[in-house]
Formats: sequence, C-alpha cells, structure tokens
Amino acid sequence: MHDIRLVEVGPRDGLQNEKSLVPLATKVELVNRLSATGLPVVEAGAFVSPKWVPQMADSADLMQAIARRPGVTYPVLVPNEKGLEAALAVGATEVAVFGAASEAFSQKNINCSIAESLDRFRPVIDRAKLAGVKVRGYVSCVLGCPYEGAVDPGRVADVASRLMAMGCYEVSLGDTIGVGNPRAARSMLKRVAEDVPMGRIALHFHDTYGQALANILACLELGARVFDGAVAGLGGCPYAKGASGNVATEDVLYMLNGMGLSTGVDLDALAAIGNWISQELGRPNGSKVGRAQAAQG
Repeated sequence: MHDIRLVEVGPRDGLQNEKSLVPLATKVELVNRLSATGLPVVEAGAFVSPKWVPQMADSADLMQAIARRPGVTYPVLVPNEKGLEAALAVGATEVAVFGAASEAFSQKNINCSIAESLDRFRPVIDRAKLAGVKVRGYVSCVLGCPYEGAVDPGRVADVASRLMAMGCYEVSLGDTIGVGNPRAARSMLKRVAEDVPMGRIALHFHDTYGQALANILACLELGARVFDGAVAGLGGCPYAKGASGNVATEDVLYMLNGMGLSTGVDLDALAAIGNWISQELGRPNGSKVGRAQAAQG
C-alpha cells in the first residue's frame, strides 16, 4: 500500500481541448506508456457527444486498442446512460460522472442545472453498479467559477455528498479555472470532509496562477491522499479564458518523492513521457520537472 494514489487524467482531461485532433495511435501510445510507469489509474477517454468534444470521438476505438495492464484501471467519462452503454460495450470497468458546484458553470458546460445534472446521473450510477462498474464523481469549480466568482464551500459539500450518496466510491474536487490558494483549498476541503470521509475525497487542481502544488501541500496536511494530475500539465478549460492546464503529474510526484511519500510511480519514466507527448503535440512542456530533466540530457 502506497502513501498517495495518483490519478492520471492526461489522456482525457488533458487532451480533450487540444485544437488539432490527436491521432488515435498517439493516444493509444500515451495511455500504454503511462500505464507502464506504475500509475494505478489512467483516465483514458470520454463517451460524450463528438459534436461538443470531437477529440474524444474515438474513445471506443482507443479502449479496444490499449494494452490493459493488471492492477491499472482505465476510467472513462460518461455524461448519461447512452455514454454508459457505449463504455460498457468496450469493457470499461470504471466510469466517471461530471457535475459542478456552480449553477452558471453547470448550465454552460452541460446545459442543465446542478439539480438536473444529479437527476441525470442517478440512473447512470445505478446501472453501472448493477454491471459491477465503479463510478467516480467529479465536482468542478470548487474554488471559483468564471461566471459566478467565489463558490461557497457548503455548496461543494452538498454536491459531493449527494454524489457519494448515489453510489460514487470517490469524489474528485476540481479547481477548474485554477484560481484557488492554499487557504481557500484548506477551507473548502475541511467543509467537504464534514460530509464526506477524507479517504473518499480526491483533489484536482489546475495551475493557472501557479498555486496547484501549494494547494496540494495544504490538502496533504489535512489528510488528503488522492490527487489528480496530467502528464506535462496538459489541459485547460474551454469555458475559462486564459485557464492553463492541470497540475503536471511529474511536478506533483517530484514533490511527494522529496517528502518521502510513496506512490509507486517512476518519475524518470513519467518525465520522459511528458517530453515525448509535448513534442507530439507541438507545444511547450507544462512540467517544470520535465523541462529540467530534458535540459540535463
């Protein structure tokens, strides 16, 4: 048993907003390389409308092409029962549903209110459980919304606890636009932990203002032990202008290693993947650790 569980979201959350379509072969290689580093979870794709997220249109093909490793899970995002059916058809063993703590963001992102989104998720979660498939819940905009500004931690706790009550085994709390700071992150996590056990909470920070690692450290000190990250800091939010990507998994891992906390993940291998995928995408590597290792040769 390792001290910390890292959830790699690069192939899904990281790539979904890339403007140019990424070849299927590149996506498959990315998932396969990541799953060979010791990462226990590699979020592989999303069964959403190709009209809205064209980058994820080949998720079924990807799930059939990847080399699934024992001990590694490959969750996929499903917004509704149709998405769940498609995920089940290609052998998904874990799926994720995606809600928000902001009414305005929920309307912009999934065209419904928070309450309506939760009603949509209930049959999805029930059916997934009947099929023996685990369900993870995401809550976005937990520290700020591009339309509403600051978000009440009580609202975050309410959405998270309702997802948990429906049957999600874990809820990932996302600072979608990366506006959080350690004090705000601690306050939010403390409030959510009043309603949801700390062991079933994950944190998902974006690094727009360079606060992600500091926020992770603040949450570590409160007892959080599951963190999402994207190799090379891939990603961004299409609904938040200027929002940069997820915290780079390599940077999180470097910090955890320095603190003596075990993850079972190979940092050198992960950094090499970050440099490779950045070259494939023709974009700068968003990981400081990856850039430092590449400069050292």
